[in-house]
Amino acid sequence: MMLWVLCFLWLNNCEADMDELNIPVLLGTNRKMRKSVFVAKWLVGRMEKRPEIRTRLFDVVDFALPHDDYGQGLKDSFPEWRDAIVNADGLVIVTPEYNHGYPGSLKAVLDLLLREYVHKAVAFVGVSAGVWGGTRVIEAMVPMVRELGLAVTFTDLNFPKVEKLFDDQGNLLDSAFDQRAKDFLDELVWMSSVLKWGRANVPSKFHS
Repeated sequence: MMLWVLCFLWLNNCEADMDELNIPVLLGTNRKMRKSVFVAKWLVGRMEKRPEIRTRLFDVVDFALPHDDYGQGLKDSFPEWRDAIVNADGLVIVTPEYNHGYPGSLKAVLDLLLREYVHKAVAFVGVSAGVWGGTRVIEAMVPMVRELGLAVTFTDLNFPKVEKLFDDQGNLLDSAFDQRAKDFLDELVWMSSVLKWGRANVPSKFHS
């Protein structure tokens, strides 16, 4: 009965809350000549067309991380990122795969925060020059973001052989990704909406 009541309350409130989902995108590589930037900008464009999503692109290139310090003690030096995650309902991470893993610059930016991520959704966009489309980097990141308190969606978005998917101006050449992005964002919106309702209505020591 309690579960039914919670679902009923959520359904009554979700329509009003849909236009309030704040979901930033983090581009996770600072490599020169990166094609991942085409992916990130294209996806942000798709997100901006959905009235229930407000988004902003963050790029690890723009984080002047020190070489002699690390972690949460630095978060106040990056107030825009800190405040964006405090106010976020979800997060999209766009990351290439480097040697079956994720870029160190991405990990360093994520590690600036901790409690701010708890009970929020995260969705992965994998990018690779090969045929796997970042599958292995997503697998590597799942246990890491779980430790941050993020809840991972099960609908990933993969861009294999990324050099062939975009022209030199960043225009996507394969229309099949339109439906894939819709499915990806539908799941992220659902997860973000449910977790937003939960943070507001279900008591937890991690949030008020």
